[in-house]
Amino acid sequence: MKRTVVLLFGGRSSEHGISCVTAAGVLRAIDRELFDVIPVGITKHGATVLMQEEDLSGYELEAGALPEVLDNGTRVLWPASTQTRSLTLIDQSGALRTLGHIDAVLPMMHGPYGEDGTIQGMLDLIDLPYVGSGVLGSALCMDKHAVKTILADAGIAVAPWRTVTKQQLERDPYLAEHLDEGLNYPLFVKPARAGSSVGVSRVTEASEIPAALEVAFAEDRTVLIESGVTGREVEIAVLEGRGDAAPRTSSVIGEIVMSGREFYDFEAKYLGASGVDLALPAKVTPEEFTAIRDAAVLAFEVAQCAGLSRIDFFLTADGPVLNEINTLPGFTPISMYPRLWQESGLGYTELITELIELAIERPASY
Repeated sequence: MKRTVVLLFGGRSSEHGISCVTAAGVLRAIDRELFDVIPVGITKHGATVLMQEEDLSGYELEAGALPEVLDNGTRVLWPASTQTRSLTLIDQSGALRTLGHIDAVLPMMHGPYGEDGTIQGMLDLIDLPYVGSGVLGSALCMDKHAVKTILADAGIAVAPWRTVTKQQLERDPYLAEHLDEGLNYPLFVKPARAGSSVGVSRVTEASEIPAALEVAFAEDRTVLIESGVTGREVEIAVLEGRGDAAPRTSSVIGEIVMSGREFYDFEAKYLGASGVDLALPAKVTPEEFTAIRDAAVLAFEVAQCAGLSRIDFFLTADGPVLNEINTLPGFTPISMYPRLWQESGLGYTELITELIELAIERPASY
């Protein structure tokens, strides 16, 4: 029997456009013999609207432009209680009709209000199964300061850092002069709760810190200043195990190879900027692979992740240093997470099916 899935995308974050592109890729690949799909978009102002599949057909990255969910006058209402799993539509005329029973939600939303536990909490409240980590795991991994603190406590190597808030700097303007103490240049100044390298700056001297802080504070009131780590940028895909089984990892590792670009920024990730190559699979020794795999599985469990995560490391001479856990990573057919699984023998369509089935089978009390 077919299942009905809500494909949820867009949202209020600065990663709205990337979410739209991700959703379009999923919609094209999802197995229609197994799933009916209801595309639901969230505008930049938070309106939840019913989309048509043809609307997503134009969601591509073209000439550096990103697509957007536009308000078409409809409104999608979530179930009023845990006693139903039916969506209700208010159409452009104001008339109400049911969209029927749904089995799971596939949130392809990046950044705040989508990847940070906000959507997950709303879905938990009405007992709707969804793909990915729950409230705690989502919120924790979205907050770079909090997750680094937890990972370091678990014995997982992370880059040295310090954290500052806008309020702290307003109370003590001279604090900015000491933010690099104990850290090694180049430094990376980044918002605590943003993804896709939005708001991130690389600085090579203290005089550049104020401008970098301004860029980061435009995204979040809390900012991290991290030491640069000398090492290869490598990534591994983690997938929740079935039942009580341990998390699974891709059998290969991907590497971001920089050539003439300072770091893997938003333009390089999504807009086709030059100076970056992807090595897939990366050339690592069996010992290096084991160290990365073991650290990734431990991080996935310690951070209370579920469903999927792409975990990024710097591979240094002293072993892997964890950079970030991405609980809702880029998920277009050419994104690293699906490509890692493709190289491991699990195709894009099969991966989508596995994630939905994991969400449906997960205990309600999870």
